[in-house]
Amino acid sequence: MDIYLPIAEIAVNAPLIVALGALVGFISGLFGIGGGFLMTPLLVFFGIPAPVAVSSMALHVAGSSMSSVMAYSRRRAVDWRMGGVLATGGVVGAIAGVEIFRLLRLLGQADLIVALAYLVFLGVIGGLMLWESLGQILRRHRGLPNPPQRARRPIWLYGLPLKVRFPRSRLYISVIPPLALGVFVGVLSAIMGVGGGFILVPAMIYILRMPAGMVVGTSLFQIIITTALTGVLQAGRNQTVDVVLATLLLVGGVIGAQLGARASSRFRAEELRAILALIVLLVGLRMGLGLFLTPEEPFVLMTGMAG
Repeated sequence: MDIYLPIAEIAVNAPLIVALGALVGFISGLFGIGGGFLMTPLLVFFGIPAPVAVSSMALHVAGSSMSSVMAYSRRRAVDWRMGGVLATGGVVGAIAGVEIFRLLRLLGQADLIVALAYLVFLGVIGGLMLWESLGQILRRHRGLPNPPQRARRPIWLYGLPLKVRFPRSRLYISVIPPLALGVFVGVLSAIMGVGGGFILVPAMIYILRMPAGMVVGTSLFQIIITTALTGVLQAGRNQTVDVVLATLLLVGGVIGAQLGARASSRFRAEELRAILALIVLLVGLRMGLGLFLTPEEPFVLMTGMAG
């Protein structure tokens, strides 16, 4: 059953797109990420133009994340105050990122920058996560204790002004670091079509020092606000949101996210991080590989261009 996408200007198999949405939604709920880092390359592989894939993914990520947050909120595993601070920064970053994305499209460099961003960010983050999680798994199998964590929090981070209490996360820190983190993730959301969870989750654990049980739900709550705004801005400023594509992805994503959130309690944290790290690395390498391979059609005739 093929359906025509008016903005992407191609026909796709509707059940296949819904199934892809469900798969990525499941991964979203399982790992506490938006899932855009996986879906955007998949859509590009299926022939959807990168700008349309990036922009349309924002609405899918928002819907899948909302479904997951509902499941995590029932466990009281969402720090709403911290999520609000992160989302405030995310709003600022999303506005800036959409304008940067518009400029890149006007310069004809959007596809190149998207591929480079995936190669660099996913390669670095995935490599670090895999190294850390495999180390914990090996130590557990060998019966070795984990290395002692630094109890002392970095002065440069926690000595900043504008401190706020976050009772649910048992933190009393400056709002500047989470705001800055939110801005950075908002920019990535606009340029890469991701929720930013693959950066946000480890940053909340290792930089903000949030309890692991609060990180996933809080990350998803921030992702809802940032990606929803990104989708609206992309539709208004760049006209690259394909509503038909986003709806198909959303139908599958909402169902998959609920199943993923329920399945997350069956795995150890380090095992989840190791699996996520492998997925992140593979997607980043595959997306970046396109920069070095010769395209099937080196020359493309552009219609509507002045002679």
